[in-house]
Amino acid sequence: MAVDPDLVDRMEAALIARGASPVRRKMFGGITLMVNGNMSYGTSGEEMHVRVGPERHAEALARPGARAMDFTGRPMKGWVTVDGPADLSDEEIGSWADLSLAFNRTLPAK
Repeated sequence: MAVDPDLVDRMEAALIARGASPVRRKMFGGITLMVNGNMSYGTSGEEMHVRVGPERHAEALARPGARAMDFTGRPMKGWVTVDGPADLSDEEIGSWADLSLAFNRTLPAK
């Protein structure tokens, strides 16, 4: 799976604009952005994966293009996959960053 470097840059910029200091890691066959040592969101192939936490999982699934994240045949609670993220505006990518950071900030730093 090829990673869209422009998308990763845009996702990273959204986190930085919100005061986070993301670190890139190769993971899930793509790039994951870590915030305070915890996975925040990332991309693989034509998809964006967003960690939203279990409390806001249903809310995130209701967003356009979102579906349960499933790499192994078992959906991962608290994570969603967003199809076609390269077509999202910077504001839409930022709204996913907001949702991810809201959960990330509840976790202890690693």
